[in-house]
Amino acid sequence: MRWGKIAWFILLSFGLSWGIALAYFGSGGTLTSPWALPVLLLYMFMPMTAALVIQKGIYREPALGPLGIRLDRRYLGWFVLAWVLPALIALAAFGVSLLLPGIRFAPGMEGMIAQYGDRLTPEQLAEMKRQLAAIPWPALLALILAQGLIAGATINLIAAFGEELGWRGFLVRELSPWRFWPASLLIGVVWGIWHAPVILQGYNYPEHPRLGVLMMTAFAALFTPLITYLRLRAHSVFAAALMHGALNGAAGVSFVFLADGSDLTRGVLGAAGFIVLAALNLGLAIYDRRLLREPLRAWLTEEKTTAAFTSQADE
Repeated sequence: MRWGKIAWFILLSFGLSWGIALAYFGSGGTLTSPWALPVLLLYMFMPMTAALVIQKGIYREPALGPLGIRLDRRYLGWFVLAWVLPALIALAAFGVSLLLPGIRFAPGMEGMIAQYGDRLTPEQLAEMKRQLAAIPWPALLALILAQGLIAGATINLIAAFGEELGWRGFLVRELSPWRFWPASLLIGVVWGIWHAPVILQGYNYPEHPRLGVLMMTAFAALFTPLITYLRLRAHSVFAAALMHGALNGAAGVSFVFLADGSDLTRGVLGAAGFIVLAALNLGLAIYDRRLLREPLRAWLTEEKTTAAFTSQADE
């Protein structure tokens, strides 16, 4: 275990991303500004930048194979699962949210208006409400799901790759001597804390920005075993980027038709989502240990990692 290399990666990733956030928000930038999207995209690409600088620039080691930058048609089924599972998670979180006290079904998409309404002008908000009223909620649900799946496999995938080459590329490789669950927990906690400067500005948890940092860390810790497992089974960091991008695209399904409650309880990033993810992690543990002939009992060893990626290593 090369803790020095891991520490340098974390310091560089956090330093670059948090430096961007400090410069933007410190100069008066907001999440509602037209500049917010390009700034957030740049923020997302810093883990990839740090991984490549550490891997290639400082340690002068191969990057393509060890970081999982490869595609293999033999594992196509895992890519398909990585693409559709986030939509199922979002739908399940929507259903669980309705079982929690104080949350009700809102076919007029009050949830989306509450989440994003402050980013629109009064005229834009009125026009959005008018358009939404003209479309039945099942059609809107199908449309959001379709858009999320398309975005997850295109633009969202590209943006998510900027993160995943660091979290599920670099850190997966460097933590390979560890067992799967402890390593997933560590990666998830690092990933969650990395979001802190943006969360504190009201991103994802506009009602509770400070507590949102803890919520985002808990979400990342619960989601990481699933996304890491698919990355390992697909032998590709692109599977992680696909799953990450698909979740970003489908997450709205979990809260746009909900009203009341709070951002701490409803949706995939709230308590409802945590319940769904915890159940899936339990199912993953049972599936991998009891049902597979070749379970992933331990983290990938250095030998297995090297063998899996030999043909793609960029010596």
